[in-house]
Amino acid sequence: MIQLVNIGFGNMLSAGRILAVLHPDSQPVKRLAQEAKAAGTIIDATHGRRTRAVLVLDSGHTVLSYLQPETVANRLKADAAALAAEDEDESSI
Repeated sequence: MIQLVNIGFGNMLSAGRILAVLHPDSQPVKRLAQEAKAAGTIIDATHGRRTRAVLVLDSGHTVLSYLQPETVANRLKADAAALAAEDEDESSI
């Protein structure tokens, strides 16, 4: 089963494909986003708002989100905990 995480405005990503959740203020992360834009592998999910998190996927795509990196990380943790609880419930049947 694919576990999806909400990255804002109803946009969802597969949780298993996220390699990193980065803060966009450092120069290397800005460069990463610029290179992804030039390569055509950037996905802008900010809906015109300020970029607050840069997500790197295992497919080589870079996703921009208006959510704070901590918020995205907390949503990933919550989804992982819910999935673990669901797996535990299924195994007890």
